[in-house]
Amino acid sequence: MAHSILVLNGPNLNLLGTREPEVYGTDTLDDIVAELTTFAEANGAELRAVQSNNEGELIDALHDARNWAAGVVFNPGAFTHTSIALRDAIASIELPVVETHLSNVHAREEFRHHSYVSGVCLGVVAGFGKHSYRVALEGLLSHLG
Repeated sequence: MAHSILVLNGPNLNLLGTREPEVYGTDTLDDIVAELTTFAEANGAELRAVQSNNEGELIDALHDARNWAAGVVFNPGAFTHTSIALRDAIASIELPVVETHLSNVHAREEFRHHSYVSGVCLGVVAGFGKHSYRVALEGLLSHLG
């Protein structure tokens, strides 16, 4: 049976490929999702990808995932450091969520060192660029069995 996985991306990730390429790389979000979809299919999983710059839409996507997903790979972007509402949404859906970041947030500005969502996530992957998503998905699929 294939696991259905939500790949959820927060604010400004729609600008990947052109936004601060020295920090985030030159791959677009579509490039990353395409590679991740290929990997997922090879490992018996199917993906749905959602990106939003709006906190409420991210919360709605998490709530909706309760009805169809086995787990979530989630890059909350800057909301990582500001959103108690996203933390509460993750806690409420009772699905395993892997917090994912392209950059090593702990090697960046001080305000990026705290995550409101880490404490309710299965794990955190950060600092491997686009490969962070694959590592997160591998960990999630391993957890799901």
